[in-house]
Amino acid sequence: MNTPVLAAFIIYICAMLIIGALLYRRNKSLDDYFLAGRSLNGYVAALSAEASDMSGWLLLGLPGAAYAAGYSAMWIAVGLAVGTYLNWQFVARRLRKYTEMLNAITLSDYFEYRFHDNSHILRIIAAALTLVFFLFYTSSGLVAGGKLFENTFGLNYNLALYIGSLIIILYTFLGGFLAVSWTDFIQGILMFLALLIVPITLMTQKLGGISGMWQAMGSVNPDLLDATKVVNYDYAKEIFWQTDASSITFLSVVSLAAWGLGYFGQPHILVRFMGIRSDKEVPKAQLIAVVWVVLSLLGALFVGFVGIGAISNKLVDPETVFMTLVEQVFNPWVSGFLLAAILAAIMSTVDSQLLVSSSALAEDFYKSLIRPKASDAEMMWISRGAVIVIAVIALILAKSGGSILDLVAYAWAGFGATFGPAVILSLFWKRMTRNGALAGMLVGGLTVIIWKNYLSFTGLYEIVPAFILSWIVIMVVSLLEDEPSQEIQQEFEEAIR
Repeated sequence: MNTPVLAAFIIYICAMLIIGALLYRRNKSLDDYFLAGRSLNGYVAALSAEASDMSGWLLLGLPGAAYAAGYSAMWIAVGLAVGTYLNWQFVARRLRKYTEMLNAITLSDYFEYRFHDNSHILRIIAAALTLVFFLFYTSSGLVAGGKLFENTFGLNYNLALYIGSLIIILYTFLGGFLAVSWTDFIQGILMFLALLIVPITLMTQKLGGISGMWQAMGSVNPDLLDATKVVNYDYAKEIFWQTDASSITFLSVVSLAAWGLGYFGQPHILVRFMGIRSDKEVPKAQLIAVVWVVLSLLGALFVGFVGIGAISNKLVDPETVFMTLVEQVFNPWVSGFLLAAILAAIMSTVDSQLLVSSSALAEDFYKSLIRPKASDAEMMWISRGAVIVIAVIALILAKSGGSILDLVAYAWAGFGATFGPAVILSLFWKRMTRNGALAGMLVGGLTVIIWKNYLSFTGLYEIVPAFILSWIVIMVVSLLEDEPSQEIQQEFEEAIR
């Protein structure tokens, strides 16, 4: 086992656990545990939002796609960059103001209070769909952790899953949203630096700069440099960078770029908007977030591009390209901290997902249906218990392994279509009704599930039809009903001022 790399991992993990322990006593209410008392500054809000967004797929899944397919992988990055900008530009400020006015601390709270839903059905459906898709999303992070420890230390995959899960549970259990946000801030910086240092160093030292990278990719297959070409890579079938007979179609570009639609419905990102200490912090946070995302996505793509020319042996699993490059080139101590960036990416997303999922179980099911008069102290312990329960279920799913990018794509589509149209329209359309929101969520979520399982042969990413159908259903159902009450409309006017 590589001792310097192990030491770097231990130092990093201890630092994250210390943060969780130090912030343990800061949680005196549910608002503290789930939203940090709405105290996040622009820097922490921005980097924690994007670090929790990107997850292990930014250092494993996306570089793997770029390594296997070349320039055609860029369409995902384009969609994500545009989606990040639009989410901060149009959703962040309004959601921050609206949720504070309604005293909502979760997305389910927001929907229930926004539409004065005394039946709690909106809250329950929103929470149920949150749990379903977060189990897949969380399991993708645990799969990434398994690959990291397996590849780096030669550990058994299942043992690696247990170690990673235990670490994440501990500091999420202790520190809540504040610990998660501050650790995500630190992890965001680490991820950013790793994604700049690795491709720049490799291009300079092994390929002779960006022109050398292009030449190396072109010598393997010139179509790797063409974003409109489909290039296939499958180690098991001995298919290595072979051009497909068909070019990338308009439908394929739409499917890849449509990743950007997912941003509007991701609870772990939206909750960062709700936790910013003031809506005046949003413009600064937006600038930081967009710059971080654009440069990080470029870095991830270039890791894959560099790997094509810099790695002599073809990779069994393209999603290990970042780890392979780091281990081949850097000093073991440097490698340790660069590889810790993968752990940072994994932890920064899984901790957020666990926290949002625990809020769904505790706030939306336990308090709403079982113990309406539960105290804040009781609710915080229920929430901490929920963190463990959800992590264990995700761990069971993760034991089967699979592609990180595929798992993330499914959960991303689920959240984007379930909540995206409902969030946007609820913030910009006064005429929207409770039944419109409910119908839109159900149609969006179910369409993703049905399309993924029965219509994936079409080649269209499930978020596209699901998002469109959800939007249409919300508008049609709302227009078929009476207008919302004057009280609801007045609250809307106050929130958007």
